[in-house]
Amino acid sequence: MGFEHKPVLLDETIEALNIRPDGVYVDGTLGGAGHSFEIAKRLTSGRLVGIDQDADAIAAATERLAPFADRVEIVRSNYSEMAAVLRELGIDKVDGILLDLGVSSFQLDEPERGFTYRVEDAPLDMRMDDRQEMTAADIVNGYSEEELYRVIRDYGEDHFAKSIAAHIVSAREREPIRTTGQLNAAIRSAVPAKAREDGHPSRRTYQAIRIELNRELDVLAGHIDEMIRLLAPGGRMCVITFHSLEDRIVKTSFKKNEDPCTCPKNFPVCVCGKKSLGKVITRKPILPSMEEQQENSRSRSAKLRVFERG
Repeated sequence: MGFEHKPVLLDETIEALNIRPDGVYVDGTLGGAGHSFEIAKRLTSGRLVGIDQDADAIAAATERLAPFADRVEIVRSNYSEMAAVLRELGIDKVDGILLDLGVSSFQLDEPERGFTYRVEDAPLDMRMDDRQEMTAADIVNGYSEEELYRVIRDYGEDHFAKSIAAHIVSAREREPIRTTGQLNAAIRSAVPAKAREDGHPSRRTYQAIRIELNRELDVLAGHIDEMIRLLAPGGRMCVITFHSLEDRIVKTSFKKNEDPCTCPKNFPVCVCGKKSLGKVITRKPILPSMEEQQENSRSRSAKLRVFERG
């Protein structure tokens, strides 16, 4: 199966990036290069840097972007290393940065990746980067009940987090939980039958474990400020999120970079010396059209926020 990831909010993102033919752009979550293909197509003397930590994504994107090899650099890395990657390439400032934080269709649909709860006999892997040693199975079998509860509560926002954590610990005492089927069974036994009618009971727990394993929120929160500083004046950062935890981080970080002043509101003038780095373009996030949501169900929770460097 080929690496696929139908680009969400494609037209809206390309418009928001305000692409110049001679500009320099970074796709920090390259995936199958759906967004990057459209960026590269619009460049003449410009440059596109594509970054992804997934080996399958790198292979697929390299093939997809082959027609634009003269203007594209593809690097296997995490977007948290963006500043170092650009430094290696001799790039100081860029005109646009894109992060599409969604899990790709390939990652969800390829059973051996272990991202999906819909396949019962898949290994509990969930690594975005297979060079990483720790897997989802290590979290499920190695974290204490209190740690599991924290992860499922904070990253899955599941009302039954305490019960799920307890049932996972109880199940693994009988035998190690190695497959999605075993984990699903433990979660199913922890969630009341009535609540199971509202969707698959494992969805939030899988999201939580994936976020914890790949440090997704820590990486995002820890590097937005740095990425904004990589933008040239007028450059734009576009971030597509897929759940409230990511969106909250992006919204808060963009707002802080627009207005970093920490002086009390009653001060007549700013004395903290913290200067704005630009402005938030999207006061409210851009959402997929109804047509896109109908064509691609995975777009339904997507939100696009845009920041422009001053």
